[in-house]
This record gives sequence, C-alpha cells and structure tokens, in this order.
Amino acid sequence: MTHRYPRYFLICALLFFLAAPPPLSMAGEADDDAAGATVLEDITITDRPIIQGNQTDIYGSTKTVITQEQINDLNAQDLETALRMTPGVSMSRFNPIGSFGGADGGGVFIRGMGSSRPGAEIKTMVDGVPMFMSVWNHPLLDLMSIDSSQAIEVYKSPQPQYFGNAVGLINIVPKRITEPGFFTSAEAAVGSYGTHIAKTEHGGNINGWDYYLGGGLRESNGHRDHADGELKNIYGRIGRQLSDNWDLSIFAMANDNWANDPGVEGADPSEREGKYETRAWMGTATLSHEYENAKGKIKLYQSAGEGDWLDQSTDTTGVTEDLFNDFLFYGAKVKETLTFGNGMSLLAGADWDYTEGDYNEEDSNGNTNAWDGENFDILSPYAALSWQISAGNGITVTPSFGARFYSHSQYSDEFAPHAGLTASFGRFEAHMGYSRGVVYPGLEVVLMCQDQFTALGDSWKDLDPETVDHYEIGFSVSPTTQTLLDLVLFYEDGNDRYVIIPTYGSPHYDNVEEFTIKGLEATATWQAASNFSLFAGVTLLDPDPEDLPYAPEVTVSTGLTLRFLERFKLNLNASYISSMHVSKQSRKLDEENTTTVDDFFLVNGKLTYDLDLKGADYEIKLFLAGENLTDQDYEYQSGYPMPGINGMLGIQFQM
Repeated sequence: MTHRYPRYFLICALLFFLAAPPPLSMAGEADDDAAGATVLEDITITDRPIIQGNQTDIYGSTKTVITQEQINDLNAQDLETALRMTPGVSMSRFNPIGSFGGADGGGVFIRGMGSSRPGAEIKTMVDGVPMFMSVWNHPLLDLMSIDSSQAIEVYKSPQPQYFGNAVGLINIVPKRITEPGFFTSAEAAVGSYGTHIAKTEHGGNINGWDYYLGGGLRESNGHRDHADGELKNIYGRIGRQLSDNWDLSIFAMANDNWANDPGVEGADPSEREGKYETRAWMGTATLSHEYENAKGKIKLYQSAGEGDWLDQSTDTTGVTEDLFNDFLFYGAKVKETLTFGNGMSLLAGADWDYTEGDYNEEDSNGNTNAWDGENFDILSPYAALSWQISAGNGITVTPSFGARFYSHSQYSDEFAPHAGLTASFGRFEAHMGYSRGVVYPGLEVVLMCQDQFTALGDSWKDLDPETVDHYEIGFSVSPTTQTLLDLVLFYEDGNDRYVIIPTYGSPHYDNVEEFTIKGLEATATWQAASNFSLFAGVTLLDPDPEDLPYAPEVTVSTGLTLRFLERFKLNLNASYISSMHVSKQSRKLDEENTTTVDDFFLVNGKLTYDLDLKGADYEIKLFLAGENLTDQDYEYQSGYPMPGINGMLGIQFQM
C-alpha cells in the first residue's frame, strides 16, 4: 500500500526548510543535533578510554559517543567490538571476523532491548538513515562498516525529538575534515587464526571543498572450523561550502561481507546453519544551513542491499536452502532549530521513511519459493520546545516538552510525547525525563502471514505498534577538571509486544505481551596524570520477565590509557558480564527462554610504539594488540566457544 503523504511532504519540507528566517536576536548558538545540549564546564581529560563521554541534551535525554580514537585504541574491527565495553551494551557473536546474520551470530543489545527476532526494538543507522534488513526488520551488523565512522552514537532510550519507530538507536557519523589541509592514513595487520587487516583513507579541505575517501578489508579463518569470515567496504564523502551559512554534502558507502556458522561444538556438522552473505550500498545528500538564530538541514537518502542465507539446514534430510533477501529504504528528513533571545528554543521537523523488501528461496532439491514483498512508509512530524531559565546564583533550569506524531501507511496513527527538566550549577548537572518509544510491526509480519505461516491469515493487519514508556533521572558532576562522574537511574515499561498466539485451529498475531526493565548505570572518567587516564562503568539490570535475553544483571567495564617513555602508548580494558539468558526473544506467546551462558571476565590490550622519524612530515606506528589475555573460557551463545588468548601485530602510517 502506498502512503497518501509522500509528495506533499517533500514539497512542504523543502518550503519549510528554505523559509528559515534571517537572523533574530538570540542568546547563543544551538547544537547541531541536541538543539543546544546542556554541557558541563570543559574538563581537561585527554586520551579517554572506552567512550568519549555521555552527553545530556536540553530535553533531559542522554547519548553515549565513541569516537575514532576509542575505536582505534580498542583495536575494534566491527561495530560489536567497538561497543563491547560501552556501559549498557551487550553483544552476541560466533566468529572473530564477520557477524553471522542468521540465528544469533551477530547482535548488539541496549539495556536488555533489541533481542526480538524477527523484528527488533533497536535500529541501526549510518549518517542518520536506516541500514538494516527490512524483510525481517532487524539489524545485520556487517552492514554497519565502522571504517567510515568519525563517531558512533548510542541512544539508549526513546528520544522522539531525534528519531522514531525505535526505542534505541545506534548511528554511525561519517568522517569529515572541517579544517583546511589534508590527511592520509593506512594500516596493515596480521593476527591469530589467519587474520589479515588492511585499510586506507584520505581526505582534504581546500577552497570551500572537503572530501573523504577510504576502504577496508578484513578476513580470518576463525578459531574453529567454519568460523571464518570476511568484511570489505568502501566509502566517500564530498562537501561544498556554498556560502557563509549554507553547506551541501554527499555521502556514499558500499560493503560486501560473509560469515560462516561454525555450529554447536561437538554437534553433527550437517546441523551447521551455513553461510550468511551481506551487501549494501547507500547514499545521502544533505543541504544544511546555520545562522545566528536558526540551524537546520534537509536530507534525502536511499539505502539498499541483500542478506543471503545460504546452505541452511531444513527439516528434510540432505536438503539445504538458499534464502535471498533484498531490502530497500528511501526517504527524506528535515529539521530546523530556532533559538530566541528569551532563552526559548524550538526544534521542529519531519521524517518520511519508505521501505520495501522481498525474498526468493531455492532448495538443493530444485524446489523454489518466492515472496513478492510489501512496502510500508511512515510520516512522522515532531516538535519540541525548551526554555532555559536563570534562577540566580549560577543556577540554570531548563524545562522542555514535545512530541512526535506517526502516520503509517498500514497501521493506526500514534503519538509519542516527551518531557524533561535539566538543572545545572557550576560543575554539577541533574536531569530527569520521560519519553515514549513507538515501534511499528515491520514487513516480517506480512511475510509470516502470507508465506511462512499462512494459517495466520490477515491477522497482521489488526496489530498495533509496540510502545515503551521510558523514565530517567540522572546526575553528572566534575569534582575537578580531571574527573567526570555520571549516574543514571532508568525504568522501561513495555506494552503491546506483538506475538503469535498458537490457538488451535486459529493461530493469529496479537499485542498481548508486556515487560519492564529497571536499571542503574554509572560511569567515571579520571585523568590521574597528564599521561594517564582511567575509566570505569557499571550497569545493573532487573528485567521482568527474568528470562529476557542479553540483559545481564551486572556488567562492569574498565579501561586505562597510559603514555610512557615518550613514544609508547598502552591501552588496557577489562569487562565482567554476569550469567545471562541468551538466544533470540521469540515472538510466540509465553515462549520461555531457557538458554543461558555463564559469567565471564575478559582482559584486552594494545601497545603502540611511535617510531622516531626526525624531520619527517609523517608518522609511523607499530602496534601489538591482544584479546582475552587471561585465556578465559567464555561464550555469547551456548555451544559456541569464543577464542582463547589471541593477538595481532600491525603498522599504521599517517600524514
């Protein structure tokens, strides 16, 4: 079904964007995404381990940012390893390189959410646009190439002022050179299990133009038979400063990946789930402007790709199945932030997102099957108002409220409100907020009814979206210019989770399941000396039902960065994850999850040496990285042991 709004939305969005008023009198500038984020006084922590920091905006919402520096220090090769130490984030994987897209071979979960499969509450984006498998409505992590990332943003709660149709979000921000000059780097490395890494990038900024080009290759034989995988990607960006206030940029990315399923250890090799291949290509065009009182952008995008599950086992002995899934997204996003002289700020915008998908099935015995697909689109305008009030004695209070409205081409309209309150005094900040997340059923419910389980009939048409009401209160304090402490208490109340009710004779979909998650998250960053930084984070979760997958009761992550003997840099990180339920959260009524894995403690490290090249205008660094340095026996999925102690040796060139 085609939505009734697209053409009118695009026209109105463009007119709204171009109608941004000339400068008004105002108190200050607005932040690009946070519309004037509340920020503590600058602290002088450098070489931050694990994460760059937690940012609180004027709406009482927070996000965690991991920059390219942390990705490099963690020796991360994909999205999972880049986020594996991030407080509140859990992961699942089978292989050292490559995330097997079928079953539970690759996943990232935020505070116990995101394990539904098919379908997911957590969405993944690149440059703010969708990058996941629309047919089954869940992420495929190999599509999220991290080589292009200037930063990775993790939104751990619903934030209707920034995104919709999700309760959490992971977004890759592409690289860009903002100052005049040029940059070139290359890296090559070899590691355990026949692992090879190669990547290069080059960018520049000259005469109002900026550009960035790069690509990478990663491959590994894996630590077990059939634990091999390969990742390849290329990306590019070009931007033009049209005037002092206007900017135009184009970003494009393509990748091609595969990973095998090594199977349950000791099981019959014929029970392995085959090979999963992923490919994607995307492009965005962004026109943005920034005046003294007004800042905004309009973005047009398209992303498409394939997720092909090959040689997977079937119920018929000796017969395997190849499933070819195709996805497509395109749409437009527009937003504008206006700030006024009385401390008030208005954020307004709208997103229009269209998606479609289909698949073809080919069995080794010659049988074929195809699902011609379906398409959905969502129009979601939103607005938020904040008012910064000076209460005297250096105290600033900012109340805010707003909402996002959803108009779906198939399902009922929905409303997602949010409200917040922030207060700051010197180096102390407090915030509290409420927000509602709305998640519509995806194409997977149509597929199930029309092809996989036809007894469900048209019950998909009667579904409502899932909702999560999020409550949060948090505190940030910087006791010294070298120390930053964050504490957040949160509560998630999930309703209308859609599941299959297997009633005898008339199975159907319905919105009947509920869940709650209570939690606490605390982080501390300390610059102990000019050459020594420490980080520690802890997350406590109390889910109901208790068998919610990938919601460990306790996770702890720590890290340090130490520079010594002038040219050496040491990064060490460690994490503890308590025992937890694993495997996907099945969309079937009262389905219990009995699969668990034991708790484990991991230590990883990286030692870098900067060669002494006197008079050279470039740098060469050698590095030695090690994972699981204590040779811990651990697994993210029962029967899938992860690698023991292993290492990597590499060289980096930069100029």
